[in-house]
Amino acid sequence: MSRIHSGRKGKAGSHRPYPLVRPEWVTATAEELVTQAVQLSKAGRSAAQVGQILRDSYGIPSSRAVAGRRLGALLADRGARPEIPDDLQALLKRVVHLQHHLETHPNDLSNRRGLSLMESRIRRLARYYRQRRRIPEGWRYSAAGAALQVE
Repeated sequence: MSRIHSGRKGKAGSHRPYPLVRPEWVTATAEELVTQAVQLSKAGRSAAQVGQILRDSYGIPSSRAVAGRRLGALLADRGARPEIPDDLQALLKRVVHLQHHLETHPNDLSNRRGLSLMESRIRRLARYYRQRRRIPEGWRYSAAGAALQVE
């Protein structure tokens, strides 16, 4: 499959082994996993950061193997899902950083084009999340609003 803003095809990444079974050396139960994940999420961590902390600090290689469901679904059931999805939040953070860069370097035309491409990516992703009711229906991207949301 090709990339959206370049003429290149992506390279394959690593994949987990197909049979997703719970390793016998994992001692945590599903309920312990969920309580730790909700606690970390309420502390302001994204779902990806929660998964990394569970893997590195608590020795849980995959929440899906332990609890039987994905981490995002577990957090959504407990009401700990963030208002704005993680991938959209990361794009907003990148846009704000790029806007600050362009304020000090106004002639950086390649990054100005990158900003334009990133903003269009945000608009497409926001349309997708509005259709699936993950963000409010009236949510629209604006440069000033992105700076306020990231802070």
